[in-house]
Amino acid sequence: MSTNQSNHWLHDLVQDFQRQENEIKLGGGASKIERHHAKGKLTARERVERLIDKDTEFFELGLWAGYEMYEEENGCPAGGVITGTGMIAGRKCMIVANDATVKAGAWFPITAKKNLRAQEIAIENHLPLIYLVDSAGVYLPMQDEIFPDKEHFGRIFRNNAVISAKGIPQIAAIMGSCVAGGAYLPIMSDEALIVDGTGSVFLAGSYLVKAAIGEDVDNETLGGATTHTEISGVTDYKMKDDEECLDTIRDLVDKLGPFERANFNRIDPKEPKKDVTEIAKIFPELRTSPYDMFEILDCIVDEGSLTEYKKGYGQSLITAYARIDGWSVGIVANQRTVTKTKNGEMQIGGVIYSDSADKAARFIMNCNQKKIPLIFLQDVSGFMIGKRSEHGGIIKDGAKMVNAVSNSTVPKITVVVGNSYGAGNYAMCGRAYDPRFMFAWPTANIAVMSGASASKTLAQIRLSALKKKGEVVDEEKQAEITREITERYTRQTDVRYAAARLWVDAIIKPEDTRKQISNALECADHNPVIEEFKTGVLQV
Repeated sequence: MSTNQSNHWLHDLVQDFQRQENEIKLGGGASKIERHHAKGKLTARERVERLIDKDTEFFELGLWAGYEMYEEENGCPAGGVITGTGMIAGRKCMIVANDATVKAGAWFPITAKKNLRAQEIAIENHLPLIYLVDSAGVYLPMQDEIFPDKEHFGRIFRNNAVISAKGIPQIAAIMGSCVAGGAYLPIMSDEALIVDGTGSVFLAGSYLVKAAIGEDVDNETLGGATTHTEISGVTDYKMKDDEECLDTIRDLVDKLGPFERANFNRIDPKEPKKDVTEIAKIFPELRTSPYDMFEILDCIVDEGSLTEYKKGYGQSLITAYARIDGWSVGIVANQRTVTKTKNGEMQIGGVIYSDSADKAARFIMNCNQKKIPLIFLQDVSGFMIGKRSEHGGIIKDGAKMVNAVSNSTVPKITVVVGNSYGAGNYAMCGRAYDPRFMFAWPTANIAVMSGASASKTLAQIRLSALKKKGEVVDEEKQAEITREITERYTRQTDVRYAAARLWVDAIIKPEDTRKQISNALECADHNPVIEEFKTGVLQV
């Protein structure tokens, strides 16, 4: 295969993902959008576009939420809500906008999870929160999966209170329906706006009021803009339309007081040594093929800024100080080439050995000591196994690295570029280890082990169970079972499966990696609080 041909596969994959993303962005579809416009309302995406500063980018998070989920309910594109960071009047904010073209903005389980994640990011990074509310409330057929638990609907309002107590501004705009428990979200914000004619907020709508207490009242009288700005005093601003409402939000953000920063080290940026488009030439199509992660870093970090820590030791992991768009960072990245130790031991790329785990743990401690944010680039198959590794204390050294990652208090940002398997996902700061942001390339796979290994194991278990029952399993049956298991497992390891469940915050283009990391660091810099780093007991 020619070099040109081999480069096309990644470009085609990215384009395929882009096409799917464009479909997701249509929400409930063209007819629902038209119906929305007919009411004099902007769509959620139009509202966000109008709200952010001109010529700035909206960094969307959770776009793939709900992908291929809830198919019996006709789906829930993007989880029925749009979340992401953007500049409003020169201030970085977290924006949460209900998409009323999707089930009238009703909350599915994934909707709640996505809202909670947006609030979590706002808390961790001290970002002002803007809520653009247009929702019919909990999706009743699934109320048991969204209403009562700790990480369900009610946690949203608990977070409203906690965010307010931390002094993080919250502004809510009621731009459509806002009913039942959901009515608390805008009213627990610092300030609430409501659009006349389209916005309404009440604990119970007219039908429920009639059924429950026999009172006849229309929704506008019950909880419209005039009612809540001139009678109840529940809302603070009455807006004539969406445009005036969004302009007023911009004005309110513009008048926010000063805020402290962490002031992470940043200088004027330099372009990377290699153009970002070179990634397509470096990254292999076959995920077991070796490649040099340093070449990927040459496309991401500022030229001449990389200083490798413990070069020559624990070479299956790269640990280095560098700059990304001017930001000083510590990088922990899986090296995918086969390396050789000074003792002559061959080490497989993407595998974490005792020496590399030991090195990474120490490097993470150093970055915490120096208040340097950490960037993890994952393409990891897991920890080394076998007698030699076990006797060498791989579990002990791996535990040391996991401890350092777990207790690290500087901002952590994770990018999954390829494999993210087993305990390697944990050690390299997977979702469970509180990265401020977690991104993935379209090439990412997230699973307990590789598809090939898992499929063989699961097939053997299934075949053994059938044989125990006395069933005769011929070669054709074996092949069918193996194929079925492989297909299911392959689907579950696909990055879209992970993004649908918010195991990653966004699937990003490889060439956008540098930009996405820089934006994440800009967000992280808004929180001046860095807790003291403590590891507790280390296995030494």
